[in-house]
Amino acid sequence: MTKTILIATDFSLESLDILKKVLKKKHEQNDENQYNILFVSGYDMGDSIRDLLFTSKNTIFNKIRPAEFCDAYSIIRNKYPDLINKITCDIYTGSFQRTFNNFIEAANADEAYYSSTKSKNLSKGQFEIINYLKKNKLIEAQEVVIQKTEFLPEKGRLAEVFG
Repeated sequence: MTKTILIATDFSLESLDILKKVLKKKHEQNDENQYNILFVSGYDMGDSIRDLLFTSKNTIFNKIRPAEFCDAYSIIRNKYPDLINKITCDIYTGSFQRTFNNFIEAANADEAYYSSTKSKNLSKGQFEIINYLKKNKLIEAQEVVIQKTEFLPEKGRLAEVFG
């Protein structure tokens, strides 16, 4: 059976630790399901008519999602091919709880995860969706505790995903 996991993210490598922990737990439990992983970040489109008409999701992702994030989730995908069906990224552009609930319903999310550690990697226009996630009535959002690992310059940031 295929289920959807929604993960609140800022598109940093640290936010991939949520996915690693969730998949590790499911792997240890010998979970038979396959999962569609949906990384979601909030993004304020502004109120400029020009921006609203001519800005695509691709343009926004080029601004807020580093290439190393995509490389890192590909590594995780290769580590758990039996659990992951597909990985996608999306943005939530609304500003009301009701529209966020509709977003979750449209995404057909079965589970939701977030980390409460304050994000320092938000780009211009990005915002946290954690409060929306906590207040929604459709699915219960679960907090994943992430321990901040000390950065080792000789390892490199992308290498930390292997850990």
